[in-house]
Amino acid sequence: MDVTKIYEIMREFLPESQVKINEPMKNHTSFRIGGPADIMVLPTNIKEVKSIIEVCRQNDIPFFVMGNGTNLLVKDEGIRGVVMKLAQNFNDANVNKNIIRCKAGVPLSALSRIALESSLSGLEFANGIPGTVGGAVVMNAGAYGGEMADVVKKVTVIDMNGRLYEMQKEELDYSYRRCILQDGDRILLEVEMELVPGNYEDIKRQMEEFAACRKAKQPLNLPSAGSAFKRPPGHFAGALIEKAGLKGYRIGGAMVSDKHAGFIVNVENATFKDVISLISHVQKEVERKFNVNLESEIKIIGD
Repeated sequence: MDVTKIYEIMREFLPESQVKINEPMKNHTSFRIGGPADIMVLPTNIKEVKSIIEVCRQNDIPFFVMGNGTNLLVKDEGIRGVVMKLAQNFNDANVNKNIIRCKAGVPLSALSRIALESSLSGLEFANGIPGTVGGAVVMNAGAYGGEMADVVKKVTVIDMNGRLYEMQKEELDYSYRRCILQDGDRILLEVEMELVPGNYEDIKRQMEEFAACRKAKQPLNLPSAGSAFKRPPGHFAGALIEKAGLKGYRIGGAMVSDKHAGFIVNVENATFKDVISLISHVQKEVERKFNVNLESEIKIIGD
């Protein structure tokens, strides 16, 4: 791929501030790990997204779509092709009665506060979850008994041919930490959520309780990608890892959090290899001691 050529094509419809060459992915992930992306683009509207997809398709360029990078582990070699980031550059939101419609890049925590200001209940669990709405909807993010499948009404997506259309909640085939959009055939652009009118003080109190619980139990002061493992049936990943004696176990700059064993944290310039080696070690030890298979919840990308 001729990076300079693709950059020049992108610059025909995107300003300089929205196209970056050899952009370090460690600056765009909560893990603070990852080599450079050949090109990163930051569209602000659907028209720009369509143009980016068209350029990549016409030039046979691989591209990856990300939000805030809170669930990503990028390889040290980086990412070949184009990374399309839908975060603060793509974050409009509006409220109409009990319906919130927003773009995929709105931070989930910010959306929970928007709901609070409108005295709408249903997103209390999202307060403190660091990712974007788009990533949360695709991953069916959840906590404290709530999940995105509870509030999503419909979404707007674009396919790889640039066709824009809506999908109803029932078409998303939701299950634990999964929906059909993970198949990668479509990009989520907008979400419409239906919430329930509630009492402002009650909603605020619930949000504050969840935030306090997160602060007390999770290593929020260190770079991580959130929970490293999915919850295995009948168990809690963090409890199994702690019982296996792995709390605080370290490989290179990556460590099993000594505050919550379900988190792997970057304590000292961890590399991709450090984290992957640690994940593998934890999985082997938990399977050896408890005969339970831990499935990683972190999305791995790069070359």
